Amino acid sequence: MSLADLRLFEMRHVAGLGPLCEIMAERAALGAPVTLLAGGTDWVVEQELRPPLEVAAGGPAAPPLVVDVSRLSDLRGISLSGDTLRVGAATTYLEMLRSDAIAARAPLLARMSRDVGAVQIQARGTLGGNLATASPAADGVAALAAYDATVVVQSVRGERRIPMSALQTGYKRTSRAPDEVIVAVEIALPAPGSPWYWRKIGARRAQAISKVALAGVAEVRSGRAARLGLGMASVAPTTALLPSVRALCVSRPLAELTGAEVDAAVAQDISPIDDVRSTRGYREHCARGVVRELLRQLGAQV
Repeated sequence: MSLADLRLFEMRHVAGLGPLCEIMAERAALGAPVTLLAGGTDWVVEQELRPPLEVAAGGPAAPPLVVDVSRLSDLRGISLSGDTLRVGAATTYLEMLRSDAIAARAPLLARMSRDVGAVQIQARGTLGGNLATASPAADGVAALAAYDATVVVQSVRGERRIPMSALQTGYKRTSRAPDEVIVAVEIALPAPGSPWYWRKIGARRAQAISKVALAGVAEVRSGRAARLGLGMASVAPTTALLPSVRALCVSRPLAELTGAEVDAAVAQDISPIDDVRSTRGYREHCARGVVRELLRQLGAQV
C-alpha cells in the first residue's frame, strides 16, 4: 500500500489529545476499529497482507477510521526532569538520535535508533508505533524493556501508567484498552555513565528485522549488579525481559557466575521459532552469545 491509498480510508485530523480521546471513546463504545497513524512504518506495510479494502468493506472486517497523530504536539517531545526522561509517543527515531538529552543520559536509545532501518524509516518511525503494534521483533520495545520504562496512556477516563512487564500480553497484543492513546514513555534513568549494551543480529546492520537483538542497562557496585534491565527481540511471542537471567545476575557477585548457569537461565526465558528470517537453533545460539558478551562487559567471567 502506498500513501496514495490512504484515500480509501476515512481519515481525520485532531487538534489535541482531548478530542482524540473522545473519538477513541466513541469508537470503542461502537466496537469500531481506530488506527492512530504516526509514521505508518508498520501499519502501511501490514495493509499489503490484507484483502483489498473494496472487498473487506462489504465483509465482516470493515476498514478502520484512521486518525493522523503525527503532528499532535501532546504526543511529541523529549524532556528530562531530574533522573526521569520522558519521550512523547510520536517522537521519531531520528529525533531521539539527534537529542542531546538522550545522548547524555540514555545513550542506548540513540544507539538503537541508528539501527532502525534507513534514515527515511528513522524519520517516520516512532516509539509509540512500536509499542502499539507490539511486534516481538521491535528494536525500540527491547530498548524500553531494558530501561524498565513506564508507558503512559490517556483516555476520557484519565491517565494510566503501564509498566513494560505488564504491557505485552501475547503476540502483537497489549493490555492497552481500545479507547486508550499511548501518550509517552517515562524512564527512571540509571546513574550517569552506567554501562549499557545494544547488539542487533540481522541479515544486515540496518534495514533488516533482527534475528536476535539484545538491549541491556546496568548499574554495578563492588562487583555486583545493583540494577540490570534486559530486553531481547525476536526470541519469543513477546519482547523477552529475561527474568531468570536478571534474577541470576543480581543474586551474587558477577565474577561467581558460570557460563553454564547463564545459558540455562537464557533457555528458561526464550522460546524462539523457525521462520523466514532464521532458525530456532541459530536464535538460541545467538541469544546465549549476546547475553554472555554483555555480562563479560560487566565483569563476569563467562
